[in-house]
Amino acid sequence: MTAAGLAAAWLRGLGSRDLTAQRRLFVFPHAGAGASAYRLAAYLPDSVEVCTVQLPGRESRFAEPALTSLDEAVAALAPLIADHTDLPYAFFGHSMGSLIAFETARRLRALGTRMPDRLFLSGMRAPGLPDRDPRHTLPDDELLATADFDGVDAELRELLLLPLLRADLTLCETYTPRAEAPLPCPLTVLAGSDDDSVDEKELADWRRHTSADFQQHLFPGAPHLYVRGTERELAEMITRTFPARG
Repeated sequence: MTAAGLAAAWLRGLGSRDLTAQRRLFVFPHAGAGASAYRLAAYLPDSVEVCTVQLPGRESRFAEPALTSLDEAVAALAPLIADHTDLPYAFFGHSMGSLIAFETARRLRALGTRMPDRLFLSGMRAPGLPDRDPRHTLPDDELLATADFDGVDAELRELLLLPLLRADLTLCETYTPRAEAPLPCPLTVLAGSDDDSVDEKELADWRRHTSADFQQHLFPGAPHLYVRGTERELAEMITRTFPARG
């Protein structure tokens, strides 16, 4: 596969606003989700090009095996993003996506590449804090009972979604952050106020991972997957904090 083809496979939306883009927002989805789960582009100005990460094992990359190592995901993603840092850019990651975004930023620093203007990290406790109830080793029936697959056919859940969810949970729950200096990038940490998977203290612990500005924001009355249905409010908040120029 050519370099352009590889970038297009991993970064959905790349080049979609070539004529108007002045900044980029790279979006990193949550466990079990593909790029189509996030529709922020519709609510952001044309001057911001939204590139959503499409990991193997889902949607257009369903035939590929899902990754179970965060290091493998970052090793593949960081060079692709490094090739597209000609514009000022930011990261938005939700849940699993927050960990991948964070480690990708650290890898970009190691590569000597232009760093993100800001990281928006959502719905995930800070690295190094223990998972409350690790799930990736649960039996199939117990793991299924923990997931939100409402309205999805039972056979589809068991044959397709369950293996993907287990792989993504393995990626998250076997991740051990290495000791590194705080990032020079500002962080905005987000969550729904009714998200029972993370509390404000666990969110605030992200502060030690930046030497720059730190902000924390809760969406009132919102659950863990608040992003669904809150795209407009989220996009407005990102636009205020990561303004498009011109």
